[in-house]
Amino acid sequence: MPFGEVLRVALDALRSNKIRSLLTMLGIIIGVAAVIAMLALGSGARSAVQQRLTALGTTLVNISPGQVMFGGVASGTDRAPLKVGDYEALVERGTRFRAIAPEMGRQQQVLYRTANSNVQVTATTANYDMVRLYKVAAGRMFTSAEDAGRRRVAVLGATTAENLSPGMPQALLGEEIRVGGVPFEVIGLFASKGGATGFNDPDDTVVIPLGTGRFRLFGTENLRTISLLAPSEAEITAAMADAQRILRRAHKLLPGRPDDFTIRNQADFLNTLGETTQVFGYLLAGIALVSLLVGGIGIMNIMLVSVTERTREIGIRKALGATKATILLQFLIEAVVLCSLGGVIGIALGTGTATILRQSLGWSIVVDPTSVLLAFAFSSAVGVLFGVWPARRAASLDPIQALRYE
Repeated sequence: MPFGEVLRVALDALRSNKIRSLLTMLGIIIGVAAVIAMLALGSGARSAVQQRLTALGTTLVNISPGQVMFGGVASGTDRAPLKVGDYEALVERGTRFRAIAPEMGRQQQVLYRTANSNVQVTATTANYDMVRLYKVAAGRMFTSAEDAGRRRVAVLGATTAENLSPGMPQALLGEEIRVGGVPFEVIGLFASKGGATGFNDPDDTVVIPLGTGRFRLFGTENLRTISLLAPSEAEITAAMADAQRILRRAHKLLPGRPDDFTIRNQADFLNTLGETTQVFGYLLAGIALVSLLVGGIGIMNIMLVSVTERTREIGIRKALGATKATILLQFLIEAVVLCSLGGVIGIALGTGTATILRQSLGWSIVVDPTSVLLAFAFSSAVGVLFGVWPARRAASLDPIQALRYE
């Protein structure tokens, strides 16, 4: 029998039981849609992480306080502080840094007229916007002279400005705000940096001169972190080694003693978070693949029922000259068509779900064409895998016994 005739017979058999065929495909539809949606979530998470870290600067290196060590054992929660002197040592002795910005800060209540907000206040140097890749949208950044003169001037992040003056953030320029009870003049506004999470919003900040924060607001020498820029991505490792050498000397650490500070670069964060989100995405996709297997088992079950129901039909066809290969091919085509059609509907459902989530919830979701092809190929493979047994059972029926079947 020609292949076209076999295909027509198989499709006629599926059309004669539309509801059952649809219910049989349901497992495949849900499985493929889940695989695509879950992989899209994982890809979107990796893309979002990469964008946020890129926004912070690919050559950025962060130095933070480390734990105090006694006899090779960390002393609980005690931290070895970074001080202004460490920043000065890096400036004086460093040879592989393009720019350095120390940061000290804490959460403070910021008041403007009747509005108030609890904000992260950062005291730093005049090159902070260059190191942290902020752009001044209005006004200006404070100068080194204002830092040395301990002037009470401030530059606000986009979120802070909107919270203090909803709808009219630029009205804050030249106005006085109170940070921890100390008056400051607003001289600039940063453009929105984006990348906010539930725990951190880089736009919800107030930036003031280091000298002002050191002597007039915080009253401390301790720094939260020191940020520095390497000249290029290729020189990040050399810059980190240079910073480590200078700080060990400044902290008087003997050879063999561990560092009492931590040096990390953006590539480390990117690799760690990228691997985490990738594993998470694969885990979700694996869970979704289970539903595909369940759908395949459902198809095999229905196909076995179909073989039983159509035993006399098979017997008649064999009596009229149909070969085992023809019967096998017919039932195999039915299984593959069910899975492939279910795969196509699942692709549309999964892609549509991902698009709706992106538009309605603002989630970062990326539908990878590779994942779509993979899901479709897997669904078709499921049809072949779980359709072979029912097809072989139908093909191996004895025509005489099949004609006697009631």
